[in-house]
Order: sequence, then structure tokens, then C-alpha cells
Amino acid sequence: QVQLVESGGGLVQAGDSLRLSCAASRRASSIVAMAWFRQAPGKEREFVVALTMTDGDTWYSDSVKGRFTISRDAAKNMVYLHMNTLKPEDTAVYFCAAKFTWRTGWTRPNDYGYWGQGTQVTVSS
Repeated sequence: QVQLVESGGGLVQAGDSLRLSCAASRRASSIVAMAWFRQAPGKEREFVVALTMTDGDTWYSDSVKGRFTISRDAAKNMVYLHMNTLKPEDTAVYFCAAKFTWRTGWTRPNDYGYWGQGTQVTVSS
């Protein structure tokens, strides 16, 4: 079974940058799409960005568009979330997700079958 492990979270100041990493336990070529979601205390899990592994299509939430960038390193079987100009509103646990089917969508938690444990990002004002 595929396992996903996030890392790179931490405490930063507003305006700072941070890079999150997600390591997958099997070949990235087996994965249809990877995504990042986030969940703040007391809130539902929120879509951040998705990336298809085949053609590189991306979907960004309006709240992070222009500030966050998703990328992957196939040789290392890693996916990254580059976060720039961080805001206090970005504070949340960030989760990496993956799916192996084209039969689901791209922006809902239920679209993805595999999840990491999450990494905390805290942005102070």
C-alpha cells in the first residue's frame, strides 16, 4: 500500500516562504494525481492545489493562487508545495493526498484515496 509522509511545516512570520514536501512510498508513475489540502482548527478540510502526474495540469484554490506552487521530483518520488507570501490565514495542518484513478474529481477530499499524516504550518502576524 502507498504511504505518504509530509514534512517541512513550521512557525513563520507573515510574508515568509516555506516549502512542504511529501514522500510517496511507491513510484510516482503509479499515481494519477497528487494534491495538497489543509485543515484549520474547527474547520473542514480545504482544497489547496492538485497536480496530475501525466500531463502536469494544475488546479489552485483562489485563496492561494499566485502565492503557492505545486511541483514534483519524479526521480525522488516527491511532491512539493512552495508557499510564498504566507498569511496568518494560511495557518493549518497541511495534508498530502494521492489517487490512482481517473474516475474521481480533483478538488474534494473524497476524490483521493491516500493521505499523509499532515504537517503543521503556523503563520504569525
